[in-house]
Amino acid sequence: MFDGTMINQKAEQLAQQSAELAEDINAMQLQMQHGGGIDPFIFGLTVFVLACFVGYYVVWRVTPALHTPLMAVTNAISGIIVVGAVTALGPEGYGFAHLAGFIAVVIASINIFGGFIVTQRMLAMFQKKVPPPQQPKEK
Repeated sequence: MFDGTMINQKAEQLAQQSAELAEDINAMQLQMQHGGGIDPFIFGLTVFVLACFVGYYVVWRVTPALHTPLMAVTNAISGIIVVGAVTALGPEGYGFAHLAGFIAVVIASINIFGGFIVTQRMLAMFQKKVPPPQQPKEK
């Protein structure tokens, strides 16, 4: 019914493949331990690009009714960015961190104040308009 030699050959072949796979995994683990992993710049760039795509699709799929709360959350996130940028500006010395922190403070501040202006304008659209008092007509 079953050929025993064929099954044994397949089992040996499978055992050899699994042993090679185990050796490859060990080699990869050693390489990762000795700094052969992903470059931190490439990792950060990948996260940035993915965040751009996610942010784009999230913002463009928001209904108009949710726009104002989304702006409020964006302002809160910009406030957190300002806190982080000021922290980066804290240590003594000048370097790339200071320049990046200063630029982050400026851009996040513009975003915060612009968001408050847009939010105020949108809220003003929903307020009742009071007609000005009419003066009596003179004959």
